[in-house]
Amino acid sequence: MAKWTAKHEAPEPLEGPVVATVTGGTILWFALFLVQLPFYGWFADRDQLWWVWTCAAGGFLGLIGIWYVRGREAALARHAEAAALAERAGQAGSAGSAGSEQGPGQDSGPQA
Repeated sequence: MAKWTAKHEAPEPLEGPVVATVTGGTILWFALFLVQLPFYGWFADRDQLWWVWTCAAGGFLGLIGIWYVRGREAALARHAEAAALAERAGQAGSAGSAGSEQGPGQDSGPQA
């Protein structure tokens, strides 16, 4: 059997308000759990308690998701800041080396 290969490259991942999306989903799971609590007996009588506990599990897993995506956003921001600092340092280094064609001990004139 031949190995499958893609005919085109995968698109870039979509970036959006990830923290807000995960937070909204977590709130929704907890709200569904709270709405179902008064009907706990009804669900128990019909062997459908998994509906209630699925919403509770979704809410608690959403809390883990919020922690994860907030850390991811912070890491992306740190990486972007470090890249910007490195770029600025590279530009400052190239600008400083362009005017350094004079020999040592030679004055480059008045500086503003």
